[in-house]
Amino acid sequence: MGTVRRFEDLECWQKARRLANVIYSLAEGTRLARDFELHHQLRGAAGSVMHNIAEGFDSGTNAEFVRFLKMARRSASEVQSELYLALDRKYLSVEQFSESYKLATEAKQLINAFITYLREHKRGFAVSQSNISDP
Repeated sequence: MGTVRRFEDLECWQKARRLANVIYSLAEGTRLARDFELHHQLRGAAGSVMHNIAEGFDSGTNAEFVRFLKMARRSASEVQSELYLALDRKYLSVEQFSESYKLATEAKQLINAFITYLREHKRGFAVSQSNISDP
């Protein structure tokens, strides 16, 4: 793993950001926008994936970071479940569903790989204040 100084350097966060932006675009540009409850829930879950990764980055220990990564992974699964409902309600095309579902799967795979990495390297990843810099 390369040098990680900010949560923005993490590939899993980058993929989660992409997922959130795709979901936001779908929520605004499709019939889904009219289903306020599902629209809100889907956007919230997509945002939670990237936000939990960022929050966990500053948690102080690998064990605590893993806890946040698990929450991020669960949020990605929630996105996938909500995408099925949006598809069933015909708010999304099959292509829109497939692209979004695939991004969520890729985010979960990267999160799982990072969890494995953190568990195997119990020492050495915790972020110190000296690693934190402005963008």
